[in-house]
Amino acid sequence: MSEITVRVADWHRDNAELRRIRDSVFVAEQSVPPELEWDAEDTDALHFIAEEGDYPVGTARLLPDGHIGRVSVLKDWRGLKVGEKLMQAVIAEAEKRGLHQQMLTAQVHATPFYERLGFRIVSDEYLDAGIPHVDMVRTSQ
Repeated sequence: MSEITVRVADWHRDNAELRRIRDSVFVAEQSVPPELEWDAEDTDALHFIAEEGDYPVGTARLLPDGHIGRVSVLKDWRGLKVGEKLMQAVIAEAEKRGLHQQMLTAQVHATPFYERLGFRIVSDEYLDAGIPHVDMVRTSQ
């Protein structure tokens, strides 16, 4: 396996790859309706792509208010620290932009992953697109 790198994506230039990853993870695997996956916030978000070599394998987005979302890694690359590298890049960029509090909605099964990155649960469990979620917050030191 080549080294995993993370870069800021260009929503227009990288759109096909962003869509390929998110459609594979959320729409195909998790049965999230496409109309819920794709929203108007995508055009205002800062997008990130994790790549093995030059092949995109993961993505995430950062909204101007510090919300992190659409964190997704293709199935064959899970467990290889791709998500961790992706989140570290998003958190670093958020802090660089003065967003010292980052928020996200996490699928319940993924909360231990986010807790290792410093996020804490701040809500009760609820359903989003039929999947159990909780809200989580991280505050920079």
